[in-house]
Amino acid sequence: MSQPSRERLVALRREFHRRPEPAWREFWTTARIVDELESMDVDEILVGPEVLAEGERIAVPDDEELQRWYRQAEEAGANPETLERLRGGYTGAAATLERGGGPTVALRVDIDGLPQQESTDDEHVPAREGFRSEHEGAMHACGHDAHATIGLGVLEAVADGDFEGTLKVLFQPAEEAVGGGKPVAESGLLDDVDYLLAVHIGLDHPTGEVVAGVEGFLAVHHFRADFAGESAHAGGQPAAGRNAVQAMAAAVQNLYAIPRHEDGVTRVNAGKVGGGTAANVIPEEAHIEGEVRGETTGLMEYMRERAYSVLEGAATMHGCEVDVTPDGEAPGGESDAAVVDVVEAVAGRTEGVDSVLRTDDLGGSEDATFLMNRVQGRGGRAAYVGVGTDHPGGHHTATFDVDEDSLVAGVEVLSEAVRALARDRP
Repeated sequence: MSQPSRERLVALRREFHRRPEPAWREFWTTARIVDELESMDVDEILVGPEVLAEGERIAVPDDEELQRWYRQAEEAGANPETLERLRGGYTGAAATLERGGGPTVALRVDIDGLPQQESTDDEHVPAREGFRSEHEGAMHACGHDAHATIGLGVLEAVADGDFEGTLKVLFQPAEEAVGGGKPVAESGLLDDVDYLLAVHIGLDHPTGEVVAGVEGFLAVHHFRADFAGESAHAGGQPAAGRNAVQAMAAAVQNLYAIPRHEDGVTRVNAGKVGGGTAANVIPEEAHIEGEVRGETTGLMEYMRERAYSVLEGAATMHGCEVDVTPDGEAPGGESDAAVVDVVEAVAGRTEGVDSVLRTDDLGGSEDATFLMNRVQGRGGRAAYVGVGTDHPGGHHTATFDVDEDSLVAGVEVLSEAVRALARDRP
């Protein structure tokens, strides 16, 4: 089985890095992926609404924001026929390779960027070598440019080898908004999948290290709470208003006071707050964008119920109303030992891999768990694979970057794991 060259993988990754697009805005990215898929010997390419269950998208931007990114993709030369199929933020793609009667193996990669300004420092390799983000205020600060590249590389490698079975590669949008996993999982594309692999690069593991089966997913729920009160003159009529900022502040304080649970890890964060209009006006509006997490889905649900109760109580206490909107969610998940065994064995004999960890805790959340749970719930097996890379700064920082040698290792480990799963059927 031949592998795509390092030069090809690096060129693709740098092309994706230059044009990061946040959740549900991945117009150019999806169109570029489709361009590559159309050049390969694949049997089916699905785009946009064809890979997303109707009515299940979460945290979709407003029409004006979507149109701005759509026009930007047009101006960048994205294929107009593909773009037309993505209107309304129905981004993402899937490719199917059919090679005989073996099992169906799927690989999930995510493709969205982050609303993060990228460093211009000369020590930052993308800035120094000319492939820094061209979209100011957005960047690939979590390696999804590498993920998209690895997905294409695995498809190319498997298509050119002696694979027997069906391979599906899912290029999932909106992971960073925790909004894309559920609509892809419920689209039906995974219902015939016997084995699923998901991948993430980095995760504080160095180049040359592979984690065969990541564990420790925290189930997560994002929300937005909008408080509505009544304005009044702060000096002349201080008792006439209903102070939405007071309600918001009480809610923030009491969110952090939610009792932790004896059954496992729980988290809460009020990550973005705001409100009011002027120093001399009783504020009539305020908001919180926050999240809760739990070591299991049940623990996350415990935190979610307590958080919603706190928000309602704080509003009532200050004579305000609150509208709480879910803004993304992902369940917990586990990697199956049988698939981890295969990845561990494959990684152990892959050139360029000098350390293999059977498992490690993610310590965060990932909506690939929707896909993993879907496959496992129908009798299949799944694993979440970590491919190490030396990255300056942490994930979601202005200086995040990847060691491009890890692209080659990622493609080799995952393509060989796909072949081994189809051949050995663990």
